[in-house]
Amino acid sequence: MKDNRQAGELAKHIERWQNETLKPHISRHPEQRPDRETPSGIKISTVQFPSILSETDYIAKLGFPGEHPFTRGVYPNMYRGRLWTFRQYAGYGTCEETNRRFKYLLDRGQTGLSVAFDLPTQMGYDSDNPICLGEVGRAGVAIDTIDDMERLFDGIPLDRVSTSMTINSTACIILAMFIGVAESRGIPRKRLAGTVQNDVLKEYVARGTYIFPPQVSLKITTDIFSFCSQQMPRWNTISVSGYHIREAGATAVQEVAFTLANGITYIEHAIGAGLNVDEFAPRISFFFNAHSNFFEEIAKFRAARRLWSDIVNRRFGAKDRRSIMMRFHTQTAGSTLTAQQPMNNIVRVTLQALAAVLGGTQSLHTNSFDEALSLPTEGAARLALRTQQIIAYETGVPDSVDPLGGSYLIEYLTDEIERRARDYIDRIDRMGGVIKAIENGYIKQEIERSAYLHQKNVESGESVVVGVNRFTEEHEEPTLFRVNPAVEEEQKERLARVKASRSNSLVRKHLQRVREVATNGENLIEPIIEAVTNRVTLGEICSVLKEVYGTFEKGDI
Repeated sequence: MKDNRQAGELAKHIERWQNETLKPHISRHPEQRPDRETPSGIKISTVQFPSILSETDYIAKLGFPGEHPFTRGVYPNMYRGRLWTFRQYAGYGTCEETNRRFKYLLDRGQTGLSVAFDLPTQMGYDSDNPICLGEVGRAGVAIDTIDDMERLFDGIPLDRVSTSMTINSTACIILAMFIGVAESRGIPRKRLAGTVQNDVLKEYVARGTYIFPPQVSLKITTDIFSFCSQQMPRWNTISVSGYHIREAGATAVQEVAFTLANGITYIEHAIGAGLNVDEFAPRISFFFNAHSNFFEEIAKFRAARRLWSDIVNRRFGAKDRRSIMMRFHTQTAGSTLTAQQPMNNIVRVTLQALAAVLGGTQSLHTNSFDEALSLPTEGAARLALRTQQIIAYETGVPDSVDPLGGSYLIEYLTDEIERRARDYIDRIDRMGGVIKAIENGYIKQEIERSAYLHQKNVESGESVVVGVNRFTEEHEEPTLFRVNPAVEEEQKERLARVKASRSNSLVRKHLQRVREVATNGENLIEPIIEAVTNRVTLGEICSVLKEVYGTFEKGDI
């Protein structure tokens, strides 16, 4: 009763203020854009008023850090106990070059590795395949054999440095090589910590590095869940990725909705394969984008945690607190970086990184200011890392858990993003789930529609991009990073030497074993570990899997 009386009194005061104070002022000083909204279409009032007026609402919607619904953070004291992981994404050219960049960043305070692989590696081709001409070592590092993986991590203590690997369709092979390298150094599987992205569903709608049909991809993902839950307790078996969905043009609401819908699908498939939710769900992690609308992004992270906690708790009956606790990595938005006036990107990245920290991320990559033009130079990568370190050590932001919690605007946006994302998830459920929504093109069409509207607004000037459609200047070309064109031939020569020196009979034996296991529907991981340690290549394994499983073509969507 008291809460209702308070709400009624507040409503009277709001009405009085609007009529007696706000409207007379606006009549003299009209607002430049009275109908303001976030990029997701959430309307923003001149000032936001309380939406949580009772203790009951507070407990249900916010609660306490480290407890369901985790709106305010996944750990009770958050960064006061441990800062987020400074995990700069890197990879290009040869394994030796990427290894040098890893060590350069680690020496300057990076606390975790994040590996970028080239397109042939992501798509399941060896570097000597004619289809790979011009792509070897370009978008990331080329990995054909376990020898490459050994060189990539030369001198890096794999049991002391957490390693994230952005790989999806070939995740089982790359993970197998990583395990093989660790074991050759006497490091047991149970001591390895890190993440394999392993999120192929988003590839069908946002990125395109898929190989197999969706159902087959889900089967391989589940193999990794099962294997790691038994043998690699510190390993995150998937990083369900909203990042690429957002980069393709989705709004913040769509990023949350489609990412969590994919997460639901992975859990359903794993349970259908006989796994208990609490065996694998604690090692599910997420990967989000940090865009430029500051308050919407902070609210997005909070809404995603609350929504995921509710879904895993109610829909799947998880008992382990860690199963419903959403942990996530964040990367600042590559699609917001501009080739025009690239130094402006330093400001963009700083604000995006701050939003991720205020939103409670567990791990962070800050983009380099020159990435709209090339792979990052060494100096630009260092500055991106320093940006995180300044936020961590100079701003005081990590001193309080969820410092913007209770902000009327933040709580309003959190509620709206959760509500709208839940509507999307319900719609996908009614269609029959994510696979159906992929096959009928629904998710892809929604993302493309949002991308079109954003571009239309930029071109009309309604959405301002500093240095692009306002405050423009003559373009100045900065120093760019270039991959040595000799990398491709060097990688091919190395691969040829491996093929010439290995036992071909062992290669045939292990490929036949992979074929049998794939045909029988058994778990692929152990046979692939045995194959790669006997120097079977990534491309050879993928060729066998394609023979068994078939491939998925763009026209299938």
